Amino acid sequence: MIGEKYGRMLGVIAALTLALVACGDAVGPNPSDVKFASSLGIDLEQMTETASGLFIREDSVGVGVAAEAGDGVTVTFTGWLADGTEFDSGEFSILSLGAPGLIAGFTEGVTGMRVGGIRTIVLPAALGYGAQGQGAIPENAVIVFEITVVSIVKPLG
Repeated sequence: MIGEKYGRMLGVIAALTLALVACGDAVGPNPSDVKFASSLGIDLEQMTETASGLFIREDSVGVGVAAEAGDGVTVTFTGWLADGTEFDSGEFSILSLGAPGLIAGFTEGVTGMRVGGIRTIVLPAALGYGAQGQGAIPENAVIVFEITVVSIVKPLG
């Protein structure tokens, strides 16, 4: 049981790490031009768009200090394609937020969250899996994540 959970966590981390290579080389559709499944509850006009093109909806703020670059963060997440197809979910730990290895939009989406906080983020392809896609995620896909922060560990020093 522990081995299976550990293997799944490593698989998720590997997929997110490999996806980093594909980032930045895709144009893909603008999230504003995408029709989202009604089950996702996405209304981009009610979300905050960052300078990078990431859309964020703060579903629950959480408590305590905000996650910053360098922090260890454990999250649970679910990822969907815009058509509502779930492509992955689980829990994993980020050893150092902002270090290479995560897709850019996921890192940006977690930054600033607090323990117990829940965010829904919409990533354009350039901040996600890019032109190459990844597994069940087609190339140039706009994707949606719901992220919950389980714990934050500040570095010593």
